Amino acid sequence: MSHDAQLKQAVLSELNWEPSIDSAHIGVTAKDGVVTLMGHVATYGQKQAAEAAARRVKGVSAIAEEIEVRLPFQTERGDDDIAAAVIDRLGWDASIPRDAVKVRVEKGWVTLTGEVEWYFQKSAAEREIAWLLGVVGVSNQISIKVRPDTGRISDDITHALHRSWLFDAKTINVSATGGHIRLTGTVRSPYERQVAATTAWAAPGATAVENDLRVV
Repeated sequence: MSHDAQLKQAVLSELNWEPSIDSAHIGVTAKDGVVTLMGHVATYGQKQAAEAAARRVKGVSAIAEEIEVRLPFQTERGDDDIAAAVIDRLGWDASIPRDAVKVRVEKGWVTLTGEVEWYFQKSAAEREIAWLLGVVGVSNQISIKVRPDTGRISDDITHALHRSWLFDAKTINVSATGGHIRLTGTVRSPYERQVAATTAWAAPGATAVENDLRVV
């Protein structure tokens, strides 16, 4: 069996293993480490979970995600109902500042705007609504407030990377202009690449992370 065929089968097995995904209508192709996911699922949350599952597979260097959210007829909901559900769900999450996030819904696609203090709050807003019935996609345009003191941000991120057992932080370079962070260098997997970016986002004052890490 060729390497591409083995990688395809490994990704399919991981999709079948993940209990939050109905993988019956997800197809996979693999070529030189690049995996393409296609087909359809019933929720936006499943779409996100499928991509995350594929990233966990050893040998995957990049993912092209072409999965469509196709709602069962009986679960279709109007945009006004979806907007009300989104606002209600966000209101129950104590990590998201009240009234900080604005919501717009068009044909099931949710756009989030507003401003928060931390990236984890921006991420939480999208995570909260991913599994709501009727949501077919999310455009997360929430911004992070700029902090005046970002002089040590690149050093802080570098130290945080060195504390991690996951990867050799010596292969990762961190540069910063204000709150804009850029990561360059190499990692061994898409998962390590994602963890490095998450680590950078956790730094106080980070407003943007440009992830130019290469998987080798």
